[in-house]
Amino acid sequence: MSGFDVLTRGDVLDSALQARDYLVGCGVPGSLAAKDPKLWGRRAVDQSRLGWLDLPFASRGLLDQVDGLVAEARYSGLDHIVLIGVGAEGLAAQAIVEAHAHAPALAGQAAPERPTGELTVLDGGDTAALAFALERLDRTLVVIASKAGVSLEGDAYRRIFADAFRRRGMSEREIAGRFMVITDHGSPLHDFARQSGYRIGLTDPYLPGHFGALSAYGLVPAVLAGADAGRLLDEAASLVPSLAREEDNPGLLLGAILGGCAQEGADGVVRDKIVLREPGGAGALSAWIAQLLAVGTGKRGRGVLACEPPGVPGSHPDVHGITINPRSAASEEADTSVWAPLGAQFLLWEYATAVAGWLLGVNPFEAGSTVVQDAEDDAATLLRAAGDGPLHGGPPAYVEDGVEVHADFPWPDGADLVTVLGGLVASVPSDGYLSVVTYLSGDFSGRYLAPSLARAAGRPVVYGTGPGYPHATAPLHKDGPGNGAFLIITGEPAESDALAAHPVPGRPYSLAQLQLARALAEVRSLRGRGLPVLRMHLRDPVSGAGHLTEAARAIAAARRPNP
Repeated sequence: MSGFDVLTRGDVLDSALQARDYLVGCGVPGSLAAKDPKLWGRRAVDQSRLGWLDLPFASRGLLDQVDGLVAEARYSGLDHIVLIGVGAEGLAAQAIVEAHAHAPALAGQAAPERPTGELTVLDGGDTAALAFALERLDRTLVVIASKAGVSLEGDAYRRIFADAFRRRGMSEREIAGRFMVITDHGSPLHDFARQSGYRIGLTDPYLPGHFGALSAYGLVPAVLAGADAGRLLDEAASLVPSLAREEDNPGLLLGAILGGCAQEGADGVVRDKIVLREPGGAGALSAWIAQLLAVGTGKRGRGVLACEPPGVPGSHPDVHGITINPRSAASEEADTSVWAPLGAQFLLWEYATAVAGWLLGVNPFEAGSTVVQDAEDDAATLLRAAGDGPLHGGPPAYVEDGVEVHADFPWPDGADLVTVLGGLVASVPSDGYLSVVTYLSGDFSGRYLAPSLARAAGRPVVYGTGPGYPHATAPLHKDGPGNGAFLIITGEPAESDALAAHPVPGRPYSLAQLQLARALAEVRSLRGRGLPVLRMHLRDPVSGAGHLTEAARAIAAARRPNP
């Protein structure tokens, strides 16, 4: 078997072969390899938006530049890299470091050296990662990655680290030397970094952020943390020749699978949801693929939704499984298997997303509408309105065992936590899904609720932590098919979580308030699109999580629908 391959079977195979024949007949492989922007209409896509196809070779020069920075950092004793990035900017680098830590030796070669540094990604979620980083200040280099300006979380984390460095007696010049910014040339963040005296790594402003895994956004933090990016680019480059072919083109087949299945089949079913499986469990690569598909295809009422196995017990006619690098070709859990080393995985999925977008009639290279930025702007407005006082999320409709229920519909007499959560589950359309997003400082995750809620709804359940997960997948939820229902979970910080409750230096709010503002803005955004959404606020995060878990299990036990 070659270093990369895509195999599929069953009904998915039939849809994929029809779609692939259509793609070949329309000349898509050759046009895409030639970076012909007219594939998406005469004026829809500029050729520069296809520069990601050149990154396996163009990023070689970037590595030469980073080598000097790595040597300087190690000489200064900086081997702990803190990456501040919400969404795609953090996921690619995290996937690279994860893969490098477990990379096998190539045939005839010695095993690769393990990372000489470590990477901590801060995306606005759990404060435990921030606490871990602050304990390593003497070894820490902070990388801020964003294609535009500094996010609310980025600003908060930057201020926290600058204040922590300052408290250690470092001068402003020394503090500036502990920061590096990766951003687009000419972006607001570029100007800010230049004025602050930070190191700056610039990227192509025309490169779509969700297609930037092999750009500075993915590579620089990973290289600083000790990963072998040269090997990664070799893996991606080895795939490039096959992407121009009409036959034996794994990217074309994978794109035909994704796009072909997401169109209505002869049986009237739209298979626009996939279950991603990795042998060791879902990691950063699966999360990166989910955001790539969400942003690349989630437009104009269409889109491909990626789920993880805990949220999809049983089978569904509109869901097909894809396993990444399965240990056996005879996997019974997946319709499709994708084999490739990580560098080729990045390019393979980017190419497939472009092909799927073409089949669905959407432009995969645009970030979509302003849904992500609008939600962040609304959160900033809520924080400004609150000043140094509390945020106003409105009175709860009902409180049970310290769990506040915030709903925008009348509360029926005699209802309880199980009833209202069951009502949300019942609101999931027959072709839809339930999304659970947690804005909590503890380790409680929607993963704990997903199996029970999926059994109760008879539909897939996706989950993630805010604001990173909504930031990465919002275009699909808000501009896609519009068949999701949403459970937003917020909570008071634990008494032991001093970081969450402590004010952000120079700001009138704490990280906990920032997190709540993000959640409230997300609720408002979803409701503004007419989507069913329920917010539950845990006055005590530990006991409240237990009550929610019990309620989800009770609903599953009571409903037990047939899939």
